Amino acid sequence: LLVAIAIMSLLALMSWRGLDGMARAQEQTRARGDELLVLEAALAQWTADLDALQAMDQTTPIDWDGQVLRLTRRGSGTPDEGAYVVAWARRAVNGTDQWLRWQSSPLRTLGEWNTAWQRAALWARSGGAGNAGAERGETVLMPLQDWRLFYYRDGAWYNGLSSSATAPTPQTMGPTAPTNIPDGVRLQIVLPPGRALAGTIIRDWVNPTNGGGKS
Repeated sequence: LLVAIAIMSLLALMSWRGLDGMARAQEQTRARGDELLVLEAALAQWTADLDALQAMDQTTPIDWDGQVLRLTRRGSGTPDEGAYVVAWARRAVNGTDQWLRWQSSPLRTLGEWNTAWQRAALWARSGGAGNAGAERGETVLMPLQDWRLFYYRDGAWYNGLSSSATAPTPQTMGPTAPTNIPDGVRLQIVLPPGRALAGTIIRDWVNPTNGGGKS
């Protein structure tokens, strides 16, 4: 009887460990799936913003300063509601570095564009400090440890901060403004350790108007 009780106790212990392992595996799979959905949604929005880049006279279509990427993009609604300024940045939120996106209201004039362009830079650094609650137009996407950008121009990849990757200033832009958009943009993000998804991810975007088959 004692031997039988000991065997039953051992089987119960092994069953509990098996069930606990299954529960942990299911939780890890669920967490990985949730993080993967968030990552896919963020990268889909990233691609959509780049696909909608709009070069207009006296404006800058794309600018990267190492902290914030600012874009001028066309709207997706019908009828056309105007252009938008969009910004992507990494900033601490509640003590954790997060990848964030900000979008302005529809813009109709050059003055509105200048105001939104400057506001995007301020948002990336202060997050709209002094305003109650989250900055309007801001979306917190996911935790991010680091990120870098590279531009494809003249048949080669350049660091987005190098002079070779820098687009002409707005004052020099004229009828050929669309050529100031790079042929490609390479996004390199580093997801923080300790999560279901971690490590480095690289995403290449090809300019649909003049990128050809580059990747």
